[in-house]
Formats: sequence, structure tokens, C-alpha cells
Amino acid sequence: MRRKPIERHQTLREKILETIRESILKGVLKPGEKVAEPELAERFGISRTPIREAFRQLESEGYLTVIPRKGAVVTALSERDVTEFYAIKSILEGYAARLAAVNLTDREIDRLETINQKLAQVAEDGDVKAFYRVHTEFHDVFIKAAGNEKLAELISQVGMKFIRLRMASLSLPGRMDISVEEHRKLIEAFRAKDGEAANKLVSQTAALGGQVLIQSMSADERSGDALGFLRESVE
Repeated sequence: MRRKPIERHQTLREKILETIRESILKGVLKPGEKVAEPELAERFGISRTPIREAFRQLESEGYLTVIPRKGAVVTALSERDVTEFYAIKSILEGYAARLAAVNLTDREIDRLETINQKLAQVAEDGDVKAFYRVHTEFHDVFIKAAGNEKLAELISQVGMKFIRLRMASLSLPGRMDISVEEHRKLIEAFRAKDGEAANKLVSQTAALGGQVLIQSMSADERSGDALGFLRESVE
């Protein structure tokens, strides 16, 4: 097998993580399929230790399931996974938005405006990975402004476990544009210091993300290609 050259600006671990994530999102690696350590070791010209470290990271993000004596397999997504994650996200981030509405300074709200303008440009470019990074930055601003460290920790822990679901939702056609518009409404609520409206907006946004993802999963299952939308949506 021909080894893939490693880009200097990325560590081996980062390159392995990116390769496996994209292979899963694009459908090259399918739910239930084993991710072979020997092939990755040969491809990257490294020992299995950094590969196993990458597997543990990907398991924490919801991409892989590591099974004793069997190895790592691609985790299958279910409607229950989606429903439960977005229900938790709705409650936690909605509460954070309610608290933030009172605490956000004008400068912080202006920063949210700037970030959302960047999101609009990224959405126009169609770069899902960049959108996800900037989208996370937007949410981090108001979550931090909520002033509740334990709440921020919980949101971070839940979000890390389901990065795959969040990427999948944002990858759906038109979803990034909708997200930008949702953020505009949320910023208006923050400027008005309307905690109830901010809570409702964030909760509705989370619910929409889950519903759209479930509908897409169901549509692909009917066509015999479960989660096939991920292959076409992520570049």
C-alpha cells in the first residue's frame, strides 16, 4: 500500500484523526465497519501507538466504538442518538443563552455580529469544516458570558461526544444559511436583553437541527443508503 505523505503543519495524530473523520463522513468507512490498525500503520509509516490514541479521541467524538479484542469499528448513528443529543443540547444551551442575555456586554454582542458575518461568508463558500469551527466560536462567546462554569463544562462534554452529529447536521443542504439567520435573531434577543426569547431561539434551533438530521437519515434508509447524505455534503 502506498504511504500517504504527511503535511508538515499537521502532527501525525491530527492527520490520522482528519483522515478517519472524513472517511466516515463521506461514507468510505460505513457503520459497523472495522477500522484496521495495520493498514493505517502502513499508510502513515508509524507504530500502532499513535493510531490507538487517535481511536480513543474518535471514540470520545462519537465516530468509533472500540471493542476489546476486536478493535475499532465505525459507530452506527440512530434516531435515538440524534433525539437524545439534541434534547440535551436544547436544554443546556437554551439555559446558557437565557443567562447570557443579561450578562453580555455591547462589545461581546458586537463580537457575535462579527463572527456571524464570517459565518455567512463561510456558508457561501460551502466550507462545512470551517463553518463548524466558527460556529463553535459563536456559541462559546455566549456560553462563557452565561457565567456558569459547571454549565459550560457540561455543554463542552456533551458537544465533544457528538461532534459527528453536529457536523452531519451542518452538512445538510441549506443548513448553514439557516444557522446564520438563526444567529441574527439570537443577537437581536441579546441586544434586547430578552433571556426568554434567547432561550426559546436556541432551543428551537437545536430541535430543528435534530429534526432535519432525522428526516435525512430516514430518507436515505428508504433509498437503501443510510446516511448517504454525508458522502455528498462534506467536501
